[in-house]
Amino acid sequence: MSRSFERICVYCGSNPGKRPEFAEAAQNLGVYLAEQGITIVYGGGDVGLMGILANSALAAGGKVIGVIPEKLKSLEVGHTGLTELYVVDDMHTRKAKMAELSDAFIAMPGGFGTLEETFEVTTWSQLNYHFKPIGLLNVAAYYDHLIAFVNHSISEGFVREVHAGLLKYSDSPSELVELLSETKIPKIEDWIEPA
Repeated sequence: MSRSFERICVYCGSNPGKRPEFAEAAQNLGVYLAEQGITIVYGGGDVGLMGILANSALAAGGKVIGVIPEKLKSLEVGHTGLTELYVVDDMHTRKAKMAELSDAFIAMPGGFGTLEETFEVTTWSQLNYHFKPIGLLNVAAYYDHLIAFVNHSISEGFVREVHAGLLKYSDSPSELVELLSETKIPKIEDWIEPA
């Protein structure tokens, strides 16, 4: 049985990237989520893909909640036109707040921060600290190498087969949200070996 989402957290770059497809995808995702009535939770910046995502959703009548540390508010140019903006003390608080506010997660193209955030919530899912699905918006094949590496980790025995489906991926916002709605997260008692 598929589920619906009130809020989806979107991780994405504070840079726009080199390909025009990245900016276009951020705009499309923002509009799509707004049209679906899904509130976006994101890092609170007004630059790069973050700004494009937020501005496109707001322009389409959507709601956008930002969470940004005080230290980064000036560096990432904190967005002043959001539905709601949380200014927090540090990155740990930011990530926890974004996760708390969200029903699911989508990672757009981004750098170290985007990757770190994505794998943190994936690890939390694996260990059942939450049961919220995670997806990669694989724009212009950006995540192809990462997907291949995850499969490599499975084949080498560092990621269990049962967790192969924790990270969904698509280049289509609508298809990705549908995949997220159908995600089944394995319960830890069904796979962990007792001591």
